[in-house]
Amino acid sequence: MNWNIWLPVACIVIMALLNVPIWLSILGGVLPYFLFLQPMLPIQIAVQRVVAVTESSSYLAIPFFVTAGAIMNYAGISSRLLDLADGLVGHLTGGLGHVNVLLSVLMGGISGSAAADAAMESKILVPEMTKRGYDQEFSAAVTIASSLITPIIPPGMGLIVFAFATQISVGRMFAAGYVPGLLCMVFMMIYVYFVSKKHHYKGTRDKMASLRELGRLLLRAFWALLIPFGILLGLRGGMFTATEAGAICAWYALLIGVFVYKEIQWKHVWPILKESVLGTATVMILICAAGALSYFLTYERVPQALSSAMLGMNLSRIGFLLMVNVLLLIIGMFMEGGAPQVILGPLLMPIALELGIDPIQFGIMFVFNLGIGNMSPPFGIVLYQVTGLLGLKFTRVAKACLPFIGIMLLVLMIIVFCPNLILFIPNLIYGPA
Repeated sequence: MNWNIWLPVACIVIMALLNVPIWLSILGGVLPYFLFLQPMLPIQIAVQRVVAVTESSSYLAIPFFVTAGAIMNYAGISSRLLDLADGLVGHLTGGLGHVNVLLSVLMGGISGSAAADAAMESKILVPEMTKRGYDQEFSAAVTIASSLITPIIPPGMGLIVFAFATQISVGRMFAAGYVPGLLCMVFMMIYVYFVSKKHHYKGTRDKMASLRELGRLLLRAFWALLIPFGILLGLRGGMFTATEAGAICAWYALLIGVFVYKEIQWKHVWPILKESVLGTATVMILICAAGALSYFLTYERVPQALSSAMLGMNLSRIGFLLMVNVLLLIIGMFMEGGAPQVILGPLLMPIALELGIDPIQFGIMFVFNLGIGNMSPPFGIVLYQVTGLLGLKFTRVAKACLPFIGIMLLVLMIIVFCPNLILFIPNLIYGPA
């Protein structure tokens, strides 16, 4: 047994299970390796690997998109998208449940964050659903489940982080996110309809908004809806890189909030800056810690050993994908999505390529699978967040989430077994890989 490998890994796992922040768990496991297990390697290398990650200009996309999301929270964009969603589906049985799901799809191109979307909908929609007679746990479950559509719709932060970590096309990842996001929307709305019909949850309006009213609502939300399509078209047309897209998105959101919607005020500057710094730090400190971990794994030739072992098992492509999915589902229950993306993504991607799996299909599967963990007991971050915000009992909300977890697992299987469906839009926009 190679203790140089197993001792650091054991330290990381134990600290993570003790709820030590994952970035601190990684550094706590890796630093003793440089200090004691490999005295030939100076400790300066570990420090250099932590710092070197920040020198990549590609990662500037992260603070830019985080800042753009923070600005949009104060720009009046969400309220206009909410009105549009209500005009489109508010008349259906269980209208507010459908509005909840559709708003997450529309917000996907805006916030890019499940946590941000869940927090917003918990404050705006769940109290209104409860007031109209909806079961509180069902309302919370719809909010939790639909918020997980947000990271898979561009420009979801998970798509960006995985693309940079594995050196694949950000544009293709963005384009591939639409189909699974829309499939989740359709299946969730079908389930919401049947539950609402059973419990007699009525719509918020008697009939669908008229064409004239829909036109007015679309016009009000027009500038917000331009964001995801503008990013995708700009990347495809070569007008800007993913990093520049983040900067353009932040400036665009600021201009819209100040001059078009006129809702951003001077008092919002400090909250926007605070959210931007904290959001960026949360992602980047994890990526920095992963830099040291990556050097340790590479030095001990772990990726090569793992690749040889898995290829030696003579797994088929489907067998490998199913095995990875089981692994990620387990990890996703205990660990927030960013950590596995930067740690396991670069380890497993070469094996996927060796087996002839499309990297974009693998990336979408990876990000989507970890999203399921965000709503899965025992440690789903969004599950805890919403139950805490609403003051509900964790076990009851977790039980209400189970049908939605089943829906997401169904979509996950579609991603695995129907790659052509997932890759249709990337291939249409960029051509076959």
